Amino acid sequence: MKRRKGRKALKKLKVKGNQVILSLVCLVLGYMMAFSYHLTQVENEERNPAVTGKQYERTLGLRNQLISMEETNRKLQKEFNKKQAQVLENEKALSNQEETFSEIAEEAEKYRMFLGRVKVQGPGVQVTLEDGEYDAEQPNINDYLVHEYHVFKVVNELYVSGASAVAINGQRLTSQSYIVCNGPVITVDGTQHPAPFVVTAIGDPGVMEAALNMTGGIRDQLVNDNIIFTLEKNDLISLDPIL
Repeated sequence: MKRRKGRKALKKLKVKGNQVILSLVCLVLGYMMAFSYHLTQVENEERNPAVTGKQYERTLGLRNQLISMEETNRKLQKEFNKKQAQVLENEKALSNQEETFSEIAEEAEKYRMFLGRVKVQGPGVQVTLEDGEYDAEQPNINDYLVHEYHVFKVVNELYVSGASAVAINGQRLTSQSYIVCNGPVITVDGTQHPAPFVVTAIGDPGVMEAALNMTGGIRDQLVNDNIIFTLEKNDLISLDPIL
C-alpha cells in the first residue's frame, strides 16, 4: 500500500517537474522571440528612420513643386519652340525683303545713272564723228557735214546695246535730252557743240563695238554719208553727273 502511494507521489512530482521545465522553455522562447522582434524593429528604424509629420509635409510639398516646375518647363519649351519657328519665319521674310530691297536699290541706281544724277565710271567705247573732207565736185556742204540724225543713230545704237550712260562731248544725256543741228554745230539740251562730236558710252565694249560695226550697220551708213567714223574701246570712262 505504501509502495503504491510512493509511486503516485513520484509520478505527480515528475509531472510537475515536466510542467516547470516546459514553462521555463516557453518563457525563454517567448523572451527570445520578443528580443528578436525588438532587434528587428531597431534595425528597421536605423535603416528607414521614421518620417515625422513635418518632414512628410515638406517632402510632399517639394514633390508637388517639382511636378509644377516640370509642367512649367514643358510649357516654356513649347513656347520656345513656337517662338523659334516664328523667328525662322521672320528671318526668311527679312531675307526675301532684303533681296527685294536690293533689287529695288539696283533698279533705282540704274535710273539715277540713266537720268545722269550720279557720276558713272566703267569700261565702254568712244565714237568720234567728224565732217568729211571737202569735195569740189559736191558743192552742197551738207553732203559731208555731221548732222544731228547721224549722232542720233550712234546714241540710239549704244543704248540698244546696253549702254548705262552716254555723253556727247562730255555732256551727259537723259531720257529728256534733245539734239538740234544748227549748221556746223549741234545743240544738246540748249548747249552748242562744234565738230568733231565725241560720243562716249559706258557698257560692255565688245557688245557695243560689234553692234556699231556690223555689216550694213551704223558705221557703214555714216561712212556712206561721207562721215569720218572712229571707234575706240576704253577700259575706264568717267562721266560726271548733270548739275
